[in-house]
Amino acid sequence: MDVEKNNSGRKIPFEMEDGTQVEFYVLEQTRFYGVDYLLVTEDGDLPEAQALILKDLSGEQSAEALYEIVEDENELRAVAALFEELLEDVDIL
Repeated sequence: MDVEKNNSGRKIPFEMEDGTQVEFYVLEQTRFYGVDYLLVTEDGDLPEAQALILKDLSGEQSAEALYEIVEDENELRAVAALFEELLEDVDIL
């Protein structure tokens, strides 16, 4: 998924590998061991919505970010715990 690195709005478009666009609400972002992560959902109401954690695979100098859904179980648990702390009263996993 590609997205402009300047994501000042809360809902931003992502371009999928097949060229289609999907808009996600960015609920929170964090940096963990030098890697940027986004917590996103298609619905802005987190307690009821299914959330995804996206990992930025692009380099620091890249104008566009390249995000991938975090699937590694250990990485997912670690980053989800960070987002739970940041958001308080929210269970991600």
